[in-house]
Amino acid sequence: MKEELLKDLTKEQIEKVKACKDQNELLALAKEEGIQLTDEQLEAVNGGWCSETTEPCPKCGSTSIYKEHRGNDVHMHTVFICKKCGNEWNPD
Repeated sequence: MKEELLKDLTKEQIEKVKACKDQNELLALAKEEGIQLTDEQLEAVNGGWCSETTEPCPKCGSTSIYKEHRGNDVHMHTVFICKKCGNEWNPD
């Protein structure tokens, strides 16, 4: 992650971010620390906002949704994640 994306974090949080092995660990850390990621930070971690759905979050109704690709080379799937409440769901 670019250093300028870490500017609002404490030194301790930055060290924890740097220790994350993948985007899933980073997102879990952000949730655990109560860190609200900016749109730019989310794009850097997840590859961008979801443009494939206009469906709101089924839990809170927010339309601030991004997608994450999970799995390995054999089994990949997409998960939608609500930026507002953190709800995750499968688009299928």
